[in-house]
Amino acid sequence: MSKARPSNNLKKAPARTRLPGDPDRQEAIRRLIRVDHAGEYGAVRIYEGQLRVLKGSEKRPLIEHMAAQERRHLDAFNALVPEHRVRPTALLPLWHVAGFALGAGTALLGEKAAMACTVAVEEVIDEHYAGQVKALDADKDAGEGDATLRDTLEEFRLEEVEHKQAGLAHGAEDAPGYEVLTGLIKTGSRLAIWLSTRI
Repeated sequence: MSKARPSNNLKKAPARTRLPGDPDRQEAIRRLIRVDHAGEYGAVRIYEGQLRVLKGSEKRPLIEHMAAQERRHLDAFNALVPEHRVRPTALLPLWHVAGFALGAGTALLGEKAAMACTVAVEEVIDEHYAGQVKALDADKDAGEGDATLRDTLEEFRLEEVEHKQAGLAHGAEDAPGYEVLTGLIKTGSRLAIWLSTRI
């Protein structure tokens, strides 16, 4: 498991000024937890879909390993949701179906397409977590609890990067229509993030 470097510079980052209309710090944290909970839930469902299809695949142990890490991420957000009194996204039933369908659908196209799905999703999640970490680093009102959350996000981000690298190492770019497939998945992933933050 990757270890995130401890963050001792949370207060040293350039302070971010809240603009009129920006959510207050507490609401921003709730939105962060809501969208990340939804994202990890969707990721678990993607891998469940892939595992359902790729029963005899030599890639199964790799996918099981990534799925186990995603379940651990989801468990962490499942604990944060009640702790911070977060209302989960109303779209969880949609992500339940869509995540599984994406995982199973790409697996039906073959192992390389399943790996391409992983690369596309994890690239978007890497960017997403990196942006959240940067925002927490720049929050002049951040406290010790936010530093812990920040380090959790960075730890998870590094594991998502490992998943992306594993996908590339296992033939993702050789999937038929790689550029089109990953482009569509990235667009869908970014839309899911935008919707889950707000709904």
